Amino acid sequence: MLLGILNFNMKNFIYSISVFILVQSCTKEVEIAIPGYEEQVVVDGVIKTGEPAIVLLSSTANIYSPTNLSAYLNGFISGAQVVVSDGMISDTLIEICTDNLPPGTEELAAAFFGIPVEDLVQLNLCGYFSTSIVGEVGKTYSLEVNVDGEVYTSSTSILEPTALDSLYWKPEPPLENHGFSWATLTDPIGSYDAYLWEVKQLNQLEDGTLDPLSYKTFSPFFDDIFFDGLTFDFAYENPINFFDDEIIEICMKLAKDSKRVIIAGLDKDYQGAPFGPMPNLMAEADYLDKLRAICTKCGSPASNSQRITQESEK
Repeated sequence: MLLGILNFNMKNFIYSISVFILVQSCTKEVEIAIPGYEEQVVVDGVIKTGEPAIVLLSSTANIYSPTNLSAYLNGFISGAQVVVSDGMISDTLIEICTDNLPPGTEELAAAFFGIPVEDLVQLNLCGYFSTSIVGEVGKTYSLEVNVDGEVYTSSTSILEPTALDSLYWKPEPPLENHGFSWATLTDPIGSYDAYLWEVKQLNQLEDGTLDPLSYKTFSPFFDDIFFDGLTFDFAYENPINFFDDEIIEICMKLAKDSKRVIIAGLDKDYQGAPFGPMPNLMAEADYLDKLRAICTKCGSPASNSQRITQESEK
């Protein structure tokens, strides 16, 4: 379609005459050859300072496969041989399932999966846990996974962490008894640095015990692509999706006060629908960094989250 516009100014009135020339388009049927599906192994390993190495193994699934809880749980791989080495000690990891946890490991498993113990023991989530190796700064770790004769290897190092200059909390009206976690960070200049933001409650639970879980915020990983070498204050909050639209006004106020506001949250829920105030917040943002996890079933970038409980509320 071609569009021509002629403007005439007569007695302070502007008239626009639009001339449309329609061009008839044609269509052509195109056949696309879709590659066949090939199952692959997904290796998800983590080792943190002072904590044992943990590895999850699962297999990808066809894009047309079911996405219910049963299919998710059946995707985990059992019977593999997983070995972690720090250059001096080699440890063959033991397989542990959450519905049959050894006494004393419940809190560790709950912290890793981010699921309360009472819910975790109702699921059959299986992983491989180290009993001899814990993470230490400055060490390099190698991983070898043997699944049905196929061997997969990898390595990683725990580097010297960049400490926060300060960390503080302050209330933010009009939300009663609610505020933001604030931090001052000096990012090392000239090097690529990545960060993981987690939150841990220091207060006691209703039964009088301390909460053992460390909670990741939504999109907890970020790097210094926009702030290499800078020193700045920033606010980071646990999932904001459960707030109402008042959070938008708060963020705008902080931005107008020359504060750097970093917001993390899900843009869509497990049904693929827009989630909470995120769409409006995304419209106000100066920069957007959309991170996508890898689906543990098909190996492709995930389009939305998956709910593994029977709850229906957001």
